[in-house]
Amino acid sequence: MKITTFDPVIISSQYDDVVSLFKELGFETTHNPTAKPNGVPMQVTRMKHKEGFHIDIIDNSSIPRDISTIRMNVDDFDTAHDILIANGFTELYPDAPHDSPTHIGREMISPTGLTITLMQHIRKNHR
Repeated sequence: MKITTFDPVIISSQYDDVVSLFKELGFETTHNPTAKPNGVPMQVTRMKHKEGFHIDIIDNSSIPRDISTIRMNVDDFDTAHDILIANGFTELYPDAPHDSPTHIGREMISPTGLTITLMQHIRKNHR
């Protein structure tokens, strides 16, 4: 299994303010898709700093305060999922996976509260 991305993620009801903050810190938007996990539209901004750092910011107006997590993209979802499970992680929302035609994703949480957003992008040549 190969980790292809390992970055912080901020989920916020104050999305515009958080994006503005990171722009002031020198980050630039590199990707700005609108996702629909579980049918709910969601704004996502991927930003990159000139020093190579990345951060994802996700708009979620239904939460009372910001949530920080780690996004970990892998090339073998099942292996990474099994490793996390073997180390005590569980699926935070087992009834709400965020899968799409382009990716597989689960929010994983450790017994101590560490959250990892585990993702595998599905490449066209792997379908």
